[in-house]
Amino acid sequence: MSARLGTLPREPADQFTKPFMRFLRIEASAGAVLLSCALLALALSNSAWSAPFLSFWEMPAGFRLGGLELSRSLKHWINDGLMTLFFFLVALELKREIVLGELRNPRMAALSLAGALGGMIVPASVFLLLTGSGAGAHGWGTVMATDTAFMIGCLAVLGSRIPQSLRLFLLSLAIFDDIGAILVIAIGYGSALNWAALGLAGLGLVVVAGIARLGIRSIPTYFAVGGLIWLALDASGIHPTLAGIMLGLMTPARSWVSDNRLRAILKRVSAYPPGERLRGDTVERRDLQRASVAAREALSPVERLEIALHPWVAFTIMPLFALANAGLPLSAAVVDGAVAIAIFAGFVLGKPVGVVLFGYMAVTFGLATRPPELAWGMLAAGSVLTGIGFTMALFIAELAFDSSLINEAKLGILAASIAAATCGLLALAWLTSRARPARRPSKP
Repeated sequence: MSARLGTLPREPADQFTKPFMRFLRIEASAGAVLLSCALLALALSNSAWSAPFLSFWEMPAGFRLGGLELSRSLKHWINDGLMTLFFFLVALELKREIVLGELRNPRMAALSLAGALGGMIVPASVFLLLTGSGAGAHGWGTVMATDTAFMIGCLAVLGSRIPQSLRLFLLSLAIFDDIGAILVIAIGYGSALNWAALGLAGLGLVVVAGIARLGIRSIPTYFAVGGLIWLALDASGIHPTLAGIMLGLMTPARSWVSDNRLRAILKRVSAYPPGERLRGDTVERRDLQRASVAAREALSPVERLEIALHPWVAFTIMPLFALANAGLPLSAAVVDGAVAIAIFAGFVLGKPVGVVLFGYMAVTFGLATRPPELAWGMLAAGSVLTGIGFTMALFIAELAFDSSLINEAKLGILAASIAAATCGLLALAWLTSRARPARRPSKP
């Protein structure tokens, strides 16, 4: 009996559902690691080791090459450099979902996009309404983005009780959120533009498109050009993490080698009898090398890069970010509390209201489609989790607030994230418990 008969038949949907589920599993585990690192940073910053712990991340590091010097603190290398890979991964996931996943349906994608827009506009409006033109008003972008890892981690707590349509809606909304946040950073929190450097960054993107058109598939080549684009954006006055978004969206989501071609190439290799013919410059060895390339290129660049980068981003870069940014000496956290209250209200109230309101309007006006199995009550309960803004909120807060307000902002972010996670989990647990049929008493 063939071994294939012992497995379920493959369906076209497998090409995007399996990567999606793998993404969710890694994100759920990453949420636990991220929480642990955040708590560790909070504990250390309020311990006897507070001063050395906080000063460690401010330690300068860099290099000098002739008259060129590139130096910044360890925290800024993490926030500006390593976080570029985080945004690159976000853009890869968005590209795959749009080309291969559920977001291929424009009206389905429109629901997540509308929710993301509402989840950015309404919280920022609430923040500005509470702060007015006072101190900290420049930090309106802090309340605009959702922490994907913590949100997926919360959904993982409830397991299979959460409908898959809600997971997809919230994940795609968080990805759109992150894209919007990095655009806000580039536009709202950049410095004066250096047009020459910006032109060099644009030229770098043209080079990437050109070498892709020529058929060059060496990933290190693209990373080298991407590094130059990062340097150009860094010098241009635009936040360099934007390079990750642009390069991620430019990455091809289609494989170069089709399934039929891969089978034909592998069949040539498997047809050779065992022997010494694979040594030296022989036809058989060249066929083996061709099979190696074909097996690699049967996966699209988006999938290969996601598989390679996702664990590193989830379990190395994000924990480092939490350790470097979540430190908060509570004794010096609050000055008057206005910024903390505005951030708390923006996340806990503005986020879910904006998501549901804009999503409802998009469906009402026929711009978007809501999955039939995703009730409005379940969507509203899930949208409360979008108020968890930990990573991106800290990221923007570091850019938006000066030293006199940053601790107050961090306090508002941490309090809002805890409240949103708690309220969202309780609401979803209540709804899913009501939806489950009651067990019949067993007969004696």
